[in-house]
Amino acid sequence: MLKGVPRIVSPELIKVLCEMGHGDEIVIADANFPAATCAKRLVRADGIGGCDMLKAILSLIPLDTYADRNFLLMETVQGDPTPQIWESYKSIAREMDDNARIGFLSRFDFYERAKGAYAVVATGETAIYANIILKKGVI
Repeated sequence: MLKGVPRIVSPELIKVLCEMGHGDEIVIADANFPAATCAKRLVRADGIGGCDMLKAILSLIPLDTYADRNFLLMETVQGDPTPQIWESYKSIAREMDDNARIGFLSRFDFYERAKGAYAVVATGETAIYANIILKKGVI
């Protein structure tokens, strides 16, 4: 048992976060994301929402202060509405890390970037476009 670690963070996810170095990226993926296809390392977090997972991860790692954008969201495809969850994600990011610099990647650029990420956390989040890439900073 450890103190201060959110209950939703599995031992596997703790290991992944510990292994990550400065500049490594981790994806928090929604339930529709092709996580197994994109992941070098896949961490299952079925049943856990994106907001809860974002809070849990940001309570354990800082965002990269040297990156222009350290918090990337997947852009919507033309004609799709702006996801409501983005406002929650942005609010959590700014609350938990005052160095949060939010950016966007097109859908297919996001997939390609995710393939290079250290790990993908596949959540049970059902909101569409609820995918995030976080760039880890220095502790």
